Parts: sequence; C-alpha cells; structure tokens
Amino acid sequence: QVQLVESGGGLVQAGGSLRLSCSASGRTFSSNVMAWFRQAPGLEREFVTAISSSGASTSYADSVKGRFTISRDNANNTMYLRMNSLKPEDTAVYYCAAAPRFSIVKKKDDYTYWGQGTQVTVSS
Repeated sequence: QVQLVESGGGLVQAGGSLRLSCSASGRTFSSNVMAWFRQAPGLEREFVTAISSSGASTSYADSVKGRFTISRDNANNTMYLRMNSLKPEDTAVYYCAAAPRFSIVKKKDDYTYWGQGTQVTVSS
C-alpha cells in the first residue's frame, strides 16, 4: 500500500515557476514508477510526466517537454515536479500517481495509487 500526498500548488503568473512535491508512505516507494497527471475543468485527466523506479528514465508529454522536470528521492520517499515557463494552459489539478512496476507507463489505468491533487493556476 502506498499513500500519496501532493503539495506546492498555487497561483503564479505566466512565465513563472512552481515546484510540486509528492510525499509517499510505505516501504515500497522505490519499487514504483511515479508520475504526474493533470486535469483541467471539463477535460480528461492527462499524462504529464513519469519517472522509473530507479530514477534513471523519464518521459514527458510534448506539451511540457523542456519546461517541466521530474525527479525523485528514494531515500526520502519523495517525488518532485519542477515547472518553469508556466502558461495559462498549464492550469489544472495536478495528481501524483504510483504504479508497482519498474518501467514507465503513461496510461492512468496503469496507476494503482493516487494522491488527492493540488491546484495549479497560471494567470495571464
């Protein structure tokens, strides 16, 4: 069992930066692929980025490539999302997710554990 808690969301102007954190409980954090998804009002939850269990591999949606950076600290059971050059279209609730596997997957149905989400709002 893995419990996930996101933090770090907020209101920022376009072009600004935020760092989201996802703290995980349980002893199996390092055995999970971790990911960030986001959901804007009226839209489906979409994949943003993921990192392999070891942290050696990452994957990004085209819409955030070059602006967002995912990382993880397995010693402290924490994952991060650094978001730079934020745009109004990045506004959404951001969710942390975990999948009990070692290699990256991108479909939300592949993820077993979810956090409650944190709101990111980017003003123009």
